[in-house]
Amino acid sequence: MESIVIYDCKPSLKDPVFIECLPGIGNVGKTAGDFFAESLKAKRFAMIYSKHFPSQVLLDDDNIVEMMNNQLWFAKDAGGRDIIFLRGDCQGSTQEGQFDLCREMMDILIGYGVTEVITLGGYGTGTIVDSPRVFGAVTDLKIKKEYKDLGVEFPSGDPSAGIIGASGIFVGLGKLYGIPSVCLMGETSGYFVDYKSAMAVVNVLVNKMKVVIDLKELRERSEQIDELTAKVREIEGRNKQDLGYIG
Repeated sequence: MESIVIYDCKPSLKDPVFIECLPGIGNVGKTAGDFFAESLKAKRFAMIYSKHFPSQVLLDDDNIVEMMNNQLWFAKDAGGRDIIFLRGDCQGSTQEGQFDLCREMMDILIGYGVTEVITLGGYGTGTIVDSPRVFGAVTDLKIKKEYKDLGVEFPSGDPSAGIIGASGIFVGLGKLYGIPSVCLMGETSGYFVDYKSAMAVVNVLVNKMKVVIDLKELRERSEQIDELTAKVREIEGRNKQDLGYIG
């Protein structure tokens, strides 16, 4: 393994579900996954450092540096089922690096006996979305039915360009290793951190894991998105009116 993995602890987990929540379009996956992990009081158990991450360090408020990294966290759902979260502020910098990172992390996950892979991301529309839907891509028809029953939509062959980054690679590796896998994509304009779309994804996870969590903070941030959306539309409307006087 080329990456450096530093363990805070090595928890004993049974048949865990894996949830990937790294940055992406509209930061939907990261926002949804981080919120869900924190709501379940997840604990970090490993830090992953790699040459494939951006070559920089981040500074905290005390100017203490930290290399770019991903982290593995663990928690339990209401029924006591274990969940592993992959969290962080970055993905691999290159296509090759992205694949190598995901493969290395998959080796760790297989060591913990992961039984399902769930990746989170955004489905970019380029337009403002009032009521974000959650789209899905799966590795087999059985898991597709389960997630359709949870309200996930599966438009035929969409997204036509495929799924890029860790969200796509982990699902692909899941299929290769025979692990049921799904990518959940919240519909988003992609213009800003989309809390409204993230809440739609969180609702799917809540129903999947049968947990009760407080959505107040996410709901309040979603309302801020509504206010921002209204302002954007107001500006767009003014621009259209102005164009009417040209020529």
